[in-house]
Amino acid sequence: MPHEAWALVIAVLAVGVLHTAVPDHWLPIALISRQRGWSTAQTARAAAVAGVGHTVSTLLIAIALWAAGVAFATRFGSAVDLVASLALIAFGAWVAIGALREIHDEDHAHESDPDSSLGHAHLHRHSGGLEHVHWHTHDPKEWHEIPGDVAVAPPLHDHEHDTTGRTSLLLVLGSSPMVEGIPAFFAASRFGAGLIAVMAVVFSLATIGTYVALCVAASRGVQRTHFGPLERYGEVISGSFIAALGLGFLLLR
Repeated sequence: MPHEAWALVIAVLAVGVLHTAVPDHWLPIALISRQRGWSTAQTARAAAVAGVGHTVSTLLIAIALWAAGVAFATRFGSAVDLVASLALIAFGAWVAIGALREIHDEDHAHESDPDSSLGHAHLHRHSGGLEHVHWHTHDPKEWHEIPGDVAVAPPLHDHEHDTTGRTSLLLVLGSSPMVEGIPAFFAASRFGAGLIAVMAVVFSLATIGTYVALCVAASRGVQRTHFGPLERYGEVISGSFIAALGLGFLLLR
């Protein structure tokens, strides 16, 4: 397989991991898992469903673009290389810049709301000894300490949870495509269907595997462990990676 083809495979692998590592993908599932006392298997299944949805929505668009790229290459020949390189640069830069703007806006929002962190966690027990935490945020005038008896002997919290909210969450998380990886499939149009199949498998395993690993780890208490800049700058890094790949292709033409 040519070096350019390997670069595209590595690109979708990196994008699958980096994009999914951003907390707004896996943290909602992890929090619900912890609040509702899901088992590891239940958490893994929920994460896998979200990962599959995310993957399928991306691959449907990617395959359509790959087919368009094949048709474009048939008609315009080597011009597809230039278009693919420019698409990688444009999409990558758009994702990276957009992510940086979101981070900037979030920082300003937190600075303007200094009381947003006034809250505490309430521990609850399920039957069978399983414990989970509910977080409550309070207005500064209503904030209170946790009573000692509640902290030492958390109340029993045993009831069935409605699955509608969980289903809605998984649909939302799984329905949005991973746009920064899509141009790579267009760029692969000149290498044939075999490369597309490899890229699709690698992208699927990277995305779903990262979803499941992070959700399960976080639901077991590892959410207090930070993953460094990947949490904050995952989309910036993945977008920059795609743009750099396009620039490399452009310079090596």
